[in-house]
Order: sequence, then C-alpha cells, then structure tokens
Amino acid sequence: MSAIRQLTALEILDSRGRPTIKTACELTSGARAGASVPSGASTGTAEALELRDREPRRYRGLGCRRAVANVNGELNRALAGRDFADQAELDATLLAVDGTPNKARLGANALLSVSLAFGRAVAVERGVALYRHFADVLGEPLRTLPRLTINLFSGGKHAGGQVPIQDVLVVPASARSVDEALAMTYEVYQSAADLTQRKYGMRALTADEGGLAPPFASAEAMLEDAVAAIEAAGFAPDGDVGLAVDVAASHFFRAGRYHLEAAALDSDAMIERVTGWLADFPIVSVEDALAEDDWDAWPRLRPRLAGRALVLGDDFLCTNPARIRRAIAAEAADALLLKVNQIGTLTEAAEAYRLARSAGWRVTLSARSGETEDDWLADLAVGWAGDQIKIGSITQSERLAKYNRLLEIEVETRLPVVAWPGTR
Repeated sequence: MSAIRQLTALEILDSRGRPTIKTACELTSGARAGASVPSGASTGTAEALELRDREPRRYRGLGCRRAVANVNGELNRALAGRDFADQAELDATLLAVDGTPNKARLGANALLSVSLAFGRAVAVERGVALYRHFADVLGEPLRTLPRLTINLFSGGKHAGGQVPIQDVLVVPASARSVDEALAMTYEVYQSAADLTQRKYGMRALTADEGGLAPPFASAEAMLEDAVAAIEAAGFAPDGDVGLAVDVAASHFFRAGRYHLEAAALDSDAMIERVTGWLADFPIVSVEDALAEDDWDAWPRLRPRLAGRALVLGDDFLCTNPARIRRAIAAEAADALLLKVNQIGTLTEAAEAYRLARSAGWRVTLSARSGETEDDWLADLAVGWAGDQIKIGSITQSERLAKYNRLLEIEVETRLPVVAWPGTR
C-alpha cells in the first residue's frame, strides 16, 4: 500500500515552447517524485482530451493553468490521505473522479501527470529502478532493450508540410546495443546533413522532433535521400540500416482521397503507392499508411505488407483499447504505436499493450512532438519490453535525455537489444 500525502503541479514549457504540466507526488512514507507529460502535434481524433485554457492572449489559448489547478485542487483533495494498493487502483480513482470517457473534465494531461508521478514515487518508495517498477506494474520480467527507430527526415505537421508524409526514420538493424545504434545513426545523420547542404543548399535546419527538413520534391525523393545518406555513411541499406516511414495519412486525406503531392488517390491507389515504396526501399515499418477512419481499407493493406514491414497504427489506434480490439478483429494491423498520453493513464496504456501482445503484434513505445527533458519513456520502453522505441532525432535535449537514459539502463541491466528486424 502507498498513501499520497500531497500532489503539486505547475505549468512548464515543452520542446516547442508550448505549455504542458509537471506534477510532483509526495507519499506519506516521505518518498517524492515528479513527472511531466508530452503533447502531440499530429493527433488522432480518438485521443484523450488535453485540457487547455483557451485564453487567446496567453500562449494563443494553449495554457495549462486549468489542468494545473485541477491537480492542485480537486485531484489533491480526492487523493491525499488515501492508501492505494497499486497503480491500477490509483488510476481507477483518477478515472472515477474525472467521470468522462475522454478525460475532458479534468484533462488527460492532468490525469496522466498524476498517474506517472505516483508510479515514479512508488518506485522511489520501493527502492527500485523505474524500469523495474514498470515491469512489475505490467507483471512481466525484464527481457530486452527496444530497437531504436530514429528520425532522419521530417515533413507533414512536424516540418511545415513541405512534403506530405511526416517522417522517415533510420533503424540500425545490425546494431547489437543501444550504444552501437546511436553511433551508427550519428554517421547517417551527419551524412544526411552533408547531403542537405550539397543538394538543397541549406544548413541542417530541423523539425519538431529533430529531423532534417529540406524541400523534397516528393515522398520518393525523401526515401531516396535517406538511402543515399545510409550509403554515404558506409552502411548497407536493409542489411545494416533499414527505414521506417511515418506516413500520417490522415493529414492529407480529404473527401475520400489521399492528396499526395499532385495526386488524389483512392484507398486502393494509396495502398499501391505504399506497396511500391517497399519494393524500392529498405522499409521495415510503415506507420499510419492510411487515414485513421479508413477502416474498410486497412484490412486490404495488411496482407500486402505482411512479412515485409510492420503495419503500425498510431492515429489509427490512439492507444485506445476499443480501437485496438476492432483492428484485431478486422485483421487491420500488426503493430501498435503506444503513446501513453493518447489514452491518459498508465493502467489504460497497459491494457492497450496487453491487447496488442495477445494478438501477436509488435509494440513501439513513442514520444511526442512536444516533449520535455523527462526521461520516463526510456524506462517504460524497457520495463514493458517494447520492440521499438521512437523518440525523435539525435539533436535536441528533450530527445537526448531519453537516449542517454537508455544508455544508462543498458549498462545497468546488460539486457540485449530486441532482434527485430534482425541482427547479423
């Protein structure tokens, strides 16, 4: 049993200079810890609702003072002095106090900050590393470290839309450790920066998550440049370094058509376009290749990619158990992009995780475009044995904090990196 003495929250700024919330949880044992929550730019319609102040003259309406007040006020009054047997009981109480299906009353950002801060405080109270506590919350042993998928090039909502698809990421497939994966990625990233200067005449300006963002002529040009950067770094595409693509197709889907560059594609034509990329490029994962509500088309996409690349759902699934169950029944995907703030509590995220695993899916733990220097995501990805982790690029402190935490965990645990998509 762990009893909460006090919850205290404040408004802080994320990596885009927008407000978010940080909460500290003090237990009656004296253990104390805090956690800050991220925020997305590319968001699915089924995500739990962040509470924003909507005061147009302050942060253009994006302030989080109301969410902070809800933690310091109603949630503190409801939780302080109470014993909780575990994370699940704490999170169930949060949901009951809020009382809405999408956390609209108190805010998913407020609820998640408390859920995470409590989890971290209990780990302090137990005297165990956070990754081990997260593993215990899930009821699973520590097994592996996640394979890194690291932003190289960005477009879409992360980079002003100069190309419709959102991100091309490198996957250091032959790396046997996190340390080796980061060293390999550094070489590829620097080669890509050199290519950007030489080909586009621009320095290494970066998008929200640190990816390079030159004015690509097309999605195919983005992928071609990624392969060129891998080769320039001295690696073999596919054998040493593969690619993952975040299409974020919902953002260019209008009136039943995918508006990709000059084309207006129906669902089957979009599937053909994506399938063609797999024929031409060393792609091992495709995220949100179709729009989040194009439910009839997703089951046609999956068999076309099966055995070649993951069919990964982000906006499509929103870490939402109901959507995951529907996708499993429809055989519409085979991998979950898990973002805890899409659903609002650790316990609900764990349910999403278990559903995906029960269907034999892969799971990627993911950061958001608006991040903080908090590194809890690294511990969560290890504790929950994620197959991949998607943090962003290797250039910004809010990303590097998580990579550096993975390096620490690697030294502490000596766990192997998961074999996906294959090591040599």
